[in-house]
Amino acid sequence: MNSEMTDLANMPAWVAMWLLVLAVFFLAKGLTLREVFAFEGGVNGRRLFGYVFLWPGMDARGFCSRDSVPRPRRYEYFAGGAKTLFGVALLWLGVGLIGANHPLLRGWVGMAGVVFLLHFGLFHLLSVAWRTGDVHAPPIMKWPGAATSLSQFWGGSWNAAFTDLVHEHFFKPLARRFGGRTALVASFVLSGALHELIIAVPARGGYGLPTLYFALQAAGLLFERSGVGRRLGLGSGLKGWCFVALTAGAPAFFLFHPIFVLNVILPMLHAIGAN
Repeated sequence: MNSEMTDLANMPAWVAMWLLVLAVFFLAKGLTLREVFAFEGGVNGRRLFGYVFLWPGMDARGFCSRDSVPRPRRYEYFAGGAKTLFGVALLWLGVGLIGANHPLLRGWVGMAGVVFLLHFGLFHLLSVAWRTGDVHAPPIMKWPGAATSLSQFWGGSWNAAFTDLVHEHFFKPLARRFGGRTALVASFVLSGALHELIIAVPARGGYGLPTLYFALQAAGLLFERSGVGRRLGLGSGLKGWCFVALTAGAPAFFLFHPIFVLNVILPMLHAIGAN
């Protein structure tokens, strides 16, 4: 174990980050697989391989089921491709348009490019391809920018894969035993710990800031659902959208803090020629 940690520390920080992301990803996949082995008649091996290696979602039961699913709408083919190309443009054109004297801005544009390229773009195209083949694989990004409540934003609009994983395997068991409020807070604490691992650890700094970000999300959700929050109308409409932007958007500087941008993102952008 010590030698593995030493190897991780000696490699480029952005490489270490992606290795940690992959490690967490496949551990999560393994956790979800127990849902499908109870299927009557067994599981299709090709479908199982596709779920583990060719799909970022975490709903193993839905993906491996034999139920028919609606075909994707035509505009989704164009939308997925357009978002992918936009991510490419941000990475290999947008970053270079920003002067080197604005490193944090370059890093944030690069991060936006990665998210559009992968989460909004390629993952959407994967969803379209699987649903065309009659496989339950809904997009993992469901218009998060249009969310009018934190409940909607964190309830599946943003990265539904992570939401499915945490809700099914962490929140629900805890809620049955300790209640919903405790389970909600614990779920965000878990999110903070995982992001510490894949953000603060490879950056070798900024420890505690990802946890602080997700603690703010838990507090915001509890406030939104409180009597005061309901009277203020924070769970819908324009007020709700503004509350999401204020609570989930503005503090993202804590999550993707400057140490991470400077030590991980900028070297990664340089390595892939996005500079």
